[in-house]
Amino acid sequence: MQDINKILDAAEASCSASGARLTDKRKQVLSCLLQSQKAQSAYDLIQGVKENYGATMQPTTMYRILDFLESENLIHKLQLANKYIYCSHISCDHSHEVPQFLICNSCDRVVEIDVNSELIKSLTRTVEQVGYTLVSPQLELDCLCADCAAHAA
Repeated sequence: MQDINKILDAAEASCSASGARLTDKRKQVLSCLLQSQKAQSAYDLIQGVKENYGATMQPTTMYRILDFLESENLIHKLQLANKYIYCSHISCDHSHEVPQFLICNSCDRVVEIDVNSELIKSLTRTVEQVGYTLVSPQLELDCLCADCAAHAA
């Protein structure tokens, strides 16, 4: 994983460029996500902020911070698990495809991958052909990571 300070600096620059502020509390929450390989719930993050920074945070405050970080494209919400993960492209300076998530059903580790936009367009057409509208192109794939697969063998 990249240097957390470098990622936080890139996140701050991104917020500044969009006219937003990455406050200390927002940095603390983002930092907790950056330190974890697993998706975190709002309540996991409240505990993480308390353990790492000695700060107490109310759930409503946490959800506002998470909404902000998501709106700034610094984190992603995993809809099925109702948990959050940092965007692995915060400090990148190149374009990306549509982000998708591989979630290990054994250890809960999450990896963000890019899926070709043509695949998402094809999926959207297929969904529309059967009379539905795709609300979100985000895919969350139930997987087994290599480490857990090796232990299971």
